[in-house]
Amino acid sequence: MRKTLVILLFFMLSFIAGGQDKIPITEQDYTNSEVEMADKFRADGKIYVLTGIILVILFGTIFYLVIIDRKVGRLEKEVRNGNH
Repeated sequence: MRKTLVILLFFMLSFIAGGQDKIPITEQDYTNSEVEMADKFRADGKIYVLTGIILVILFGTIFYLVIIDRKVGRLEKEVRNGNH
């Protein structure tokens, strides 16, 4: 079962990597200091909304991991003490 999952994951990743367009890098790419999307968000005032959403997701994930860690720690302690 595990080999099958590894093989399936390998094929999925190879298809994803194979589907990427090959765009040649030009000299302009090295000197470009503008990020159109960020400039547009900043001009519209939506950059703060985007930053807020990213922070909410980050803190939510950290909070969830802390809760899960506490539960796992409690279960490990119960198993060590023999109180299944």
